[in-house]
Amino acid sequence: MTHPATRRTVLLATGAAALAVGCSEYDDNGDSSSRTTSPATPGGRQLTTTAEIPVGGGKIFKDEKVVVTQPTKGDFKAFSAVCTHQGCTVATVADGTINCACHKSSFRITDGSVTGGPATRPLPAEQITVEGDTIKLA
Repeated sequence: MTHPATRRTVLLATGAAALAVGCSEYDDNGDSSSRTTSPATPGGRQLTTTAEIPVGGGKIFKDEKVVVTQPTKGDFKAFSAVCTHQGCTVATVADGTINCACHKSSFRITDGSVTGGPATRPLPAEQITVEGDTIKLA
């Protein structure tokens, strides 16, 4: 025996569908998939200078949620500073790794790949440009 759809059934089904669609726009960290992490200004905005990033190390920019590394002289990389385990901001860059103090995950400064868990996903790469001695968010 089937029952005709009531107004309540239709509203509940519509609301559930809307919630599912709304949630699908966000990733595991609650970030919008359409949001960019760098400002939309022409040429980007200055983040730091090359002299501020040690060879074999890096520097964390908490406000921008970016970590910039220099694995070898003149080779600059940038990654999200948000740990892929539970969304903490990474705390240090030392001995060739980017380290999260929350649960002790660590990532390589060369490519953001995981060197120690509990994180299982690498840090996403971020876009930077190096112009002379200036490093800008792209």
